[in-house]
Parts: sequence; structure tokens; C-alpha cells
Amino acid sequence: MHFKLLSDRDLKAMDALLDSYGGPKEISEKIESMRNYETRKGIAAEKGYGDMLEKAEKHVQSFAKVEDFIEQNQVSVTKEGICTTQVSGFQGAKPTFDCIKRIAENGDVLFPTEMISVVGLTENYVYSGDLLAILAMAENILGASKFCTTNLLGTPLPEERFSRIEEITGEKFERRDLGNGLSQIILKNMGTAFGNLGGVEVGNNNHLVYLDGITRAALATGANFFLNPSWSTIVAVCYYAREIPNLSFKISMLLSTQNLIQLRMLLNIFKEYLRDNGTTPIYEINIGNAATAETFIQCFDEVQDSGLPISLAAHLRINPDLGLADFNWTESAHKVLDAGRNVTIKYESDGESRPYDTMEAYFLSDEERNELAAKIGDVIYHKCIRCDKDAKEIMKRGHETRFAKVSCRG
Repeated sequence: MHFKLLSDRDLKAMDALLDSYGGPKEISEKIESMRNYETRKGIAAEKGYGDMLEKAEKHVQSFAKVEDFIEQNQVSVTKEGICTTQVSGFQGAKPTFDCIKRIAENGDVLFPTEMISVVGLTENYVYSGDLLAILAMAENILGASKFCTTNLLGTPLPEERFSRIEEITGEKFERRDLGNGLSQIILKNMGTAFGNLGGVEVGNNNHLVYLDGITRAALATGANFFLNPSWSTIVAVCYYAREIPNLSFKISMLLSTQNLIQLRMLLNIFKEYLRDNGTTPIYEINIGNAATAETFIQCFDEVQDSGLPISLAAHLRINPDLGLADFNWTESAHKVLDAGRNVTIKYESDGESRPYDTMEAYFLSDEERNELAAKIGDVIYHKCIRCDKDAKEIMKRGHETRFAKVSCRG
């Protein structure tokens, strides 16, 4: 007996949402056109971010280069096991610009190649130029291989957004009126300080609101890599993005992928809705903080055996309020690499207690985030410092280590 993950009604609703934006081919083409730097820079300038981008272009000219580190320390790749660098918490354009400025002043930091942002896709963030500017800095100026944007279902949106999805899909969404034309999905499981992390709970048909949010952000800015908060949204995107080749997703560790049983559950979901070329829209899975190095290695091997090109990431340091206060997975990362397996090293924190090095920074309003740009930028800067330090040690141990293009001469 086999139970389909998506019913005919589910498929019909998602197909209707896709069609409302012109269909997969048109969505894909619009995303690609919005990834051009000159296009982004022109729109950003109109929205008041042109000066920021020009200054960022100048700042990165003084960034350190990996080739210089290799030459100065006489390191070479002698072992299997590739390390990819990733830092989380790039909370909007202003904090990110502050971090870039500090790294330029430092002059000795190799910049991570994957960047994660946990900012709700508010109307202002998506359409004011903020998201566009940070993507231009991350992907075009810094040359990050991935910039992950997050859609949280608890984010207040104009009521017209919800009404439109209801009309298109025929589904209904339980929400509250916040006034001033804004509405918000009602979350029932307020089990965390920030209301179920602002949207990990995906009840009923709320996955459609998630899909609509990422589609609008992608079309408006060229964002093409999104954090995925729940089992149902994972199933949904595996189907929804099958024919959108430039749209991909990262699975959050909040899904508790702590063991092989949970990993296999994910692999079975992927298998159900593969693209025609045998790949999946899922690019990366965060293995949960409870996993040992041995479990990570087993997960890596099973993903390899599946034939799916999916990377696995592990937190090396985490926010003080996200888990164990002195959490440090560095030695486990060394074990994984020394076993010849690849790992993406991720930093939610630098391991020190700093103001706004907490989950609170993920749920500030747009106004508060901009006011605190220097403090949040300082947190990101120190995460980059920790990532740089650990990555250089990994290079000295003989492993290939990947950084953003801005940190490479080639």
C-alpha cells in the first residue's frame, strides 16, 4: 500500500498558484533576469541603496585572498573531504554592509561562500530595495555561491495577499486582522519565545502562503534559495519547483534531522517528486545539533548512495538561546572531514555571548533592525571571524575549503 503525499486537490491548488504567476518557465526566466547585477543595482539606486552598493564595491577590494594564505602557510590539499563555509544571520542590507566594512578594515578574513538570512518577508523588506540590495552585495559583489532567504508564516502581510491566494487556490487561511490593511496567519502552537519561531508551524493549507511568499520574493529580487521550515512545505516545494530549475531550498535543522531514520524520511519525500533530470529542488540539509560525527558520516553516505546532489551542513557554533550554551561541533567536523566526507560548516554564533547574538535579532521589525545595524553587523562580523579561523585550520589539515569569490583571485 502506498499513500500519496499530495492529493489531487493539493496539486490543483499549487498548479493554480504557479499559473497565476505565468507558470514555471516564466517564473524561471524572471528570476534569472533579476539576478543581473546592473539590473539589481539600477533598481536599488532608485530605492536609495545605490550609494551603499558603490561603497561595498570599494570595500571588498581590500578583502584577503585565499591564495595568499595558501602561499604564506604552504598548505596544500592532501586529503579527501571538502569543507564549505557558511555563516548565518545576515539580517538585511544595513547590518550586512556594516559587516562588509569591518571585514575590509580587518583585511585578513576569508569570506564564507554561503550566507543565511532569517528576516521575515514583509512587504517592506521585499519591495523597498532592502532584500534586493543585500542580494546584490551577497551574490554579485561578494560572489557568495548561495544566499538563503527565509519565509516565516507568522509574518504580517497586506490582507490582499491572503485574499488573492484564496481566490486562486480555493483554499481558506485562518488569520487575524492587525489593522492598517495587514493580516497575519494565526499560529496555535506558541511554544517558543518568538511564537513558534514566527512560522515553523504550518497548519492546514498554509504551505500555499509559504509558496506565494517565496515566489513573490523571487520575482521581485531574483532570490532563488530559501530556507524550508516544515515537513509539509518540503513536500510542497519538491512538487512546486520541479520545473523551476533555478529555484532551490535548504532544510532547517529545526526539522530535527538528528538521525538516519529522519534522513530517510526526507529522502523518500524527495524521491516522490524528482525533476525530470533525476534531481531535487532540495540543495542542502542541516543535520541537527544532536547528531554525532558518526551519524553525520552515515547520513552523508546514504545521501551519496541515493545519487542526489545534496550537501549536508552542521552547526559548529549556535546562538546561546538555540540550544546548549557551550555547543562546539568543531572536533566533530574534523572527524567528518578526516573520514573523507564533505561538510558545510555553519555558524549561528561565534561561540561568545554578544548583544543580539540571539534569536531575538531574527524577529526585529524592519525599523528596529536598521536602527541596530551596527550591533547586528558586529555579531555577523565575529561569526565570520570564527568561521575564518576554523576554516584556515581545516586548510592546514589538508582539506579543500571553499570561500566566496571575493576571497579568491581566480
